[in-house]
Amino acid sequence: TMLARLVLNSSPQVVAVYGTLSDLLSVASSKLGIKATSVYNGKGGLIDDIALIRDDDVLFVCEGEPFIDPQTDSKPPEGLLGFHTDWLTLNVGGRYFTTTRSTLVNKEPDSMLAHMFKDKGVWGNKQDHRGAFLIDRSPEYFEPILNYLRHGQLIVNDGINLLGVLEEARFFGIDSLIEHLEVAIKNSQPPEDHSPISRKEFVRFLLATPTKSELRCQGLNFSGADLSRLDLRYINFKMANLSRCNLAHANLCCANLERADLSGSVLDCANLQGVKMLCSNAEGASLKLCNFEDPSGLKANLEGANLKGVDMEGSQMTGINLRVATLKNAKLKNCNLRGATLAGTDLENCDLSGCDLQEANLRGSNVKGAIFEEMLTPLHMSQSVR
Repeated sequence: TMLARLVLNSSPQVVAVYGTLSDLLSVASSKLGIKATSVYNGKGGLIDDIALIRDDDVLFVCEGEPFIDPQTDSKPPEGLLGFHTDWLTLNVGGRYFTTTRSTLVNKEPDSMLAHMFKDKGVWGNKQDHRGAFLIDRSPEYFEPILNYLRHGQLIVNDGINLLGVLEEARFFGIDSLIEHLEVAIKNSQPPEDHSPISRKEFVRFLLATPTKSELRCQGLNFSGADLSRLDLRYINFKMANLSRCNLAHANLCCANLERADLSGSVLDCANLQGVKMLCSNAEGASLKLCNFEDPSGLKANLEGANLKGVDMEGSQMTGINLRVATLKNAKLKNCNLRGATLAGTDLENCDLSGCDLQEANLRGSNVKGAIFEEMLTPLHMSQSVR
C-alpha cells in the first residue's frame, strides 16, 4: 500500500493506493465526488497500471477530458502530452501505453517510431480525446516491442504469435529486434521429422489419394520400409530414399525413380516396365527376375545409374537404356538384353553368361574381365567394345 495525493481543480486529497487501477478510480470518485475515469502523473503521463505509481506521487484525476496542468491558467499547448513533457501516451489499437519519448527514440534512432516522436509536429494532431497518440496497429504485438525498447530484452508472453511481433517489428523498423525474433522463431520450430515412412503410413496415404491424382513422393524417406507387392505405378519417387527397402513383386510400372537411393534394396520379380531410373543409386540391390520389357514399346531408362554389384539375373530387359551406367561386378546372368543400349557402360567383371545381346549397342563400353560364357548371341568386334 502506498500513499498518494489526488488532485482535482487544485484540491488535493491524500489516499492509500492499493489493489487495481479500478480500485483507485473508485476511491478517487468517492473522495472527490466525481466519476473518475483517468489518472495522470504530475508530468501528464496517463497511468494505465497501478504499478507505475510510487509513494507520495501527485496524481491528477479527470472525468475523461484531456489532462490540463492545474498550476497553469493557459490552455494545453499544442501536442498536449507529447511535446511539453518527455512522458507521452500511445493509443495502439484501442489500448493505452504510457512511455517516454526517449524510450521510443534512443535505442533505435532510425526506426519509424523514432522519426514519429523525436521532432515536434511530426505526428500532427492524430490524438484521441484523451490526448493519446493514435497508432493503428495490434496492441498485443506492440507490447513486446515497447518493452524491448525499454530494456533491450525480447520477452513475449505465452500465446503471443512471434510471427505477429516480427511483422510489427518490420513495420516500425526495429532492426535489432528483427534479428532476435528471427532467431527465436527458428528455435521455436519443432525439429523436422526425418524418420522413415512405414508401410502402414504409406498404404493409408495411397488409399486416401484418388486414383487419377498424381502421387508425389519426391525426397521422402522410405529407408528400410516393406513396400513389397504394392501397386506403385506412376508414382514420383524422384530423389527419394528407398535404401534397403523391400520392393519385391511391387508394380513400379512407369514410376519415376530418378536420382533415388535404392542401394541395398530388394526388387526381385518387380514390374519395372517403362521405369525412369536416371542417375539412381541401386548399388548392391537385388533385381532378380524383374521385368523391364513393355509390350507397347516404352523402354525403361537407367541411363547413368549406379548399379555396382547388382544382381539382375534372369531379368527381361529388351531395349533397356543403360547408357553410361555403372554395372561393375554386377550379375546379369541369363538376362534378355536384346536391343539394349549399353554404349559407354562400365561392365567390368560383369557376369553376362547366358545373356541375349542381339542388336545391343555396346559401343565404347568397358568389358574388362566380363564373363561372356554360354552367351545366346556371340559378341562381335563390330560392336566396338573395349
